[in-house]
Amino acid sequence: MDTPPKTELTMAELRNAFEAQGYISDKELLTTVYLALKLEKPLLIEGAPGVGKTEIAKVLSKVFNTELIRLQCYEGLDENKALYEWNYQRQLIKIQMSKNSNCHELSEHDVFSTDYLMERPLLKAIMAEKRPVLLIDEIDKTDEEFEAFLFEILSDFQISIPELGTIMAKHIPIVVLTSNNDRELSEGLRRRCVYLYIDYPTIEKEINIIRSKIPEATEKLALQIATAVNYLRNNLTLNKQPSIAETLDWTRSLIAMHADHLDSTLVKQTMGLLLKHRDDLSAFHKNLGAEGLYAAVKQAADTVSGTCSNCHSGTSCGG
Repeated sequence: MDTPPKTELTMAELRNAFEAQGYISDKELLTTVYLALKLEKPLLIEGAPGVGKTEIAKVLSKVFNTELIRLQCYEGLDENKALYEWNYQRQLIKIQMSKNSNCHELSEHDVFSTDYLMERPLLKAIMAEKRPVLLIDEIDKTDEEFEAFLFEILSDFQISIPELGTIMAKHIPIVVLTSNNDRELSEGLRRRCVYLYIDYPTIEKEINIIRSKIPEATEKLALQIATAVNYLRNNLTLNKQPSIAETLDWTRSLIAMHADHLDSTLVKQTMGLLLKHRDDLSAFHKNLGAEGLYAAVKQAADTVSGTCSNCHSGTSCGG
């Protein structure tokens, strides 16, 4: 019989669980996630698009074997879409059926009950029978009024419905909020959360991510890809820097083309996997080009090789 997942984990268990799910993390990230879980406080994650913010919520739902309830935020999102709506059609049918059957006169409670309540993500998380993971994705796309509306939920984990009263959470959900920094969030929201910032990965970390997600990628190919993506992020002014997801897509595409290493021809043919704005592609071809990027990757590899050669010849490099 399978052992049921634990409801609480130690730091070591959390690290092992993240590794088992293929999420490459560091001590700071794990400590922050652990403390948010331990204190039962929402986890607010900021960072550029595609650095792995949403993935943390998905990993937590797998680690605790529980439902992931997602509220995708957008401009104009209101309480009804996030919280609940009454099923007016069913209510009208109920009223009409009552009239046709000459049953007793309906009271307000007969049609304003949970039977006619359509749960949206926030209410669904509050009423869940098992502690869920609630992902409030891209909270920075909503307005300040909606952000203030979340305060009651994130502080007390309860919802007030005029027709039903106050509904307390059966289990305090694991809450993950993400923000791409499109607008500054309020201090009130930040005060209610444990904060985590995720930056683009280092070359070493991105190599580990590639090898973890795509084991068929050779060590050399993973090194060249991670170096190339890192070079683009740090040396070109782009509208949209390549995300980790795009790095993985590029890797899969190169493997689909039976590549075990990069060359300038492959770079030129596949750059659309990394850069997805016309202006970014133009800037790449004008300021760097496939030959330039490949030369930068080769130079970085030669530097690493030379450094190791010095190490092996007895010259200390601290590595």
